[in-house]
Amino acid sequence: MADGTETESRKLLMRLREVMAGEEAGQTRLDRITHLIADSMGTEVCSVYLFRDADTLELCATEGLNPEAVHQTRMRMGEGLVGRVAKYGNVINAPDAPKAKGFRYMPETGEEIYSSFLGIPIQRLGENLGVLVVQSRVAREYSPDEVYALEVVAMVLAEMAELGAFVGEGAALSPLHQQSVLIRGGPAQEGSAEGHVWLHEPRVVVTNPIADDPHAELQRLQEAVEELRVGVDRMLEMSRSGDNEQLQVLEAYRMFANSKGWMRRMEEDISRGLSAEAAVEKEQSIARARMSQVTDQYLRERLADLDDLSNRLLRILTGQGNGTGAELPADPILVARNIGPGDLLEYGRSLKGIVLEEGSVGSHAAIVARALAIPLVVHAPRITTEALNGDHILVDGDQGIVHLRPEETVVSAFRDKIAMQAKAQERYASIREKPAVTVDGHTISLVMNAGLMADLPSLEHSGAEGVGLFRTELQFLIRSQMPKRSELVAQYTRVMDAAKGKPVVFRTLDIGSDKVLPYMKHLAEPNPALGWRAIRVGLDKPGVLRMQLQALIRASNGRPLTIMFPFVAQFEEYRAARAEVDKAIARETRLGHPLPETLKVGAMLETPSLAFAPQKFFEEVDFISIGGNDLKQFFFAADRENELVRRRYDTLNVSFLSFIERIVERCAISDTPLSFCGEDAGRPVEAMCLAAMGMRTLSMRPASIGPVKSLLLRADLGELRKIILNARHRGAQSVRPSVMEWLRQQA
Repeated sequence: MADGTETESRKLLMRLREVMAGEEAGQTRLDRITHLIADSMGTEVCSVYLFRDADTLELCATEGLNPEAVHQTRMRMGEGLVGRVAKYGNVINAPDAPKAKGFRYMPETGEEIYSSFLGIPIQRLGENLGVLVVQSRVAREYSPDEVYALEVVAMVLAEMAELGAFVGEGAALSPLHQQSVLIRGGPAQEGSAEGHVWLHEPRVVVTNPIADDPHAELQRLQEAVEELRVGVDRMLEMSRSGDNEQLQVLEAYRMFANSKGWMRRMEEDISRGLSAEAAVEKEQSIARARMSQVTDQYLRERLADLDDLSNRLLRILTGQGNGTGAELPADPILVARNIGPGDLLEYGRSLKGIVLEEGSVGSHAAIVARALAIPLVVHAPRITTEALNGDHILVDGDQGIVHLRPEETVVSAFRDKIAMQAKAQERYASIREKPAVTVDGHTISLVMNAGLMADLPSLEHSGAEGVGLFRTELQFLIRSQMPKRSELVAQYTRVMDAAKGKPVVFRTLDIGSDKVLPYMKHLAEPNPALGWRAIRVGLDKPGVLRMQLQALIRASNGRPLTIMFPFVAQFEEYRAARAEVDKAIARETRLGHPLPETLKVGAMLETPSLAFAPQKFFEEVDFISIGGNDLKQFFFAADRENELVRRRYDTLNVSFLSFIERIVERCAISDTPLSFCGEDAGRPVEAMCLAAMGMRTLSMRPASIGPVKSLLLRADLGELRKIILNARHRGAQSVRPSVMEWLRQQA
């Protein structure tokens, strides 16, 4: 680019900064900006369109179009050229706009006399804020230099919007980070919490988007990038002994940190008049926009690497972010795009709730949140953009709803709900020691799921009769390297000690699918839930399985031991796994170590295939636990991580209950102990119906035991079974309506 054009670009930005420094109201400021841009670009028209809501753009300021159209002209996302720029995040440079694809004529604006059109997305970190447009009567294509200059201006407008520059009387925008916001996400852990926002990675706010001295800004950028490179090299050096995948990620970091193209683009942005921070953020916004459109997983991961690197660079330049001295509030609600189990466990029980922009119901974070009984909402769109540290926030983990900066009426209703839940918990405490015996005399054993030492105190306080599932993988997931056998022995010993004689069912390592160990090579699988996971990994790579079995035997130290293998799909897999147990027992005998007083070895029935195994399987296995979460997704062919289908099929579907009944019958023939483990076991109505179909042991999160027991104590399973069978006989798809009507009559 010629020096003259660069100077003009910088001149425009300096004039924009004067406007920013003025005391005009938001609308006046925006009007002045459109005049400045049109004057500087030599065009008859400059217009700014901003989002009123997620799908609607509004003409908020214009120089050249009919001023009466301001705040009157609106269009949907994708409608017209402006809508297309917003939807796809791409520049549209049309010399003859009426002939361009997607053109829509807006008669109230008077734009029919203008031929050329240049539309630039106004974006901040991948978030669409609006569209900046210039038009002229002469049919012409704008030059690359003009496009680039307008992109720089759009970047500054995005930062000005973030800083609230367009807020005020007659404002084009409502005040940011001040209004009440309702965000609908997905429930991943039940419960309700009120508190104040704690951002896991506080956003960096660029307060100086325009450079005073481009040479000084270039030097600041170069020094910050050098500090970044030194930091990445240091991380690489420290990780040389780690696994290859971690090294590959850090090598990608180093590649980006040393990228001449990345550096050149930022230096060019600074030469146009942007500050170092704004130049970095402009590149980051482009990368995020690309990331949202790329479907290839590898490319998405590399763009995510670049995004993370940009965050590190921004923190070096601004001094903002982690380690800023901000204090964790007394009632923290953690807000993050995503978070690993290790980071989450560092916060521990201090958190009142968790809200993730990404995440999933089966993620590591969800598993830890359930173990700690912390309400969790996932897929909460834009939460990290909307929330600021210290904001008042309400989290409804039952509905997957978040109220950010709520109004007083919402707060009052929410507190009433929490008070009612607390009162219900007091009622459940009174039946803690009572056995769950139904009205017609059936005793249901209620046990709890666990995965952390932090869970074990709940064994006593919840009224659980034991631990029906101890997830051993959590101890592997939160570490940066494979634990030693001695560490596992100590861990399992503490678990058995804390159980104080109550039974604990240890599930062997259930990794793969969504649970990937950070120190094991991750295989890219088309459908991980159906792939190389759980017992398949254990049998193919038996080293870890053998170490774990030896640790469990030694931890038992003469006490009863119960082991369960996950994701067994056929009889031969169980036999092979059982053979590993026998080998481990033989080895410990030779070494003279104490053996378990009793040993039970079972299998999780999570695939429909195992329900049709030979009867010999049901005779050989010591017990079976139905893994309801996985079994339901495979039974209905509905991915439980996919929000489009996750709720499509009801647990009380006649087909599914009939299938459960069939498993109960097969176990009854061989007198094989059977339990049901999963989210549905902890839902009172579902638990009652499972009991009516013959289930006599239910394993759930500790907080669910009280509500489930309360309903079972009032239930007549014989009557309920008649209701279910009648609904099935009538050809009902789900028994839920009939069951709920029966419950209303019982009340």
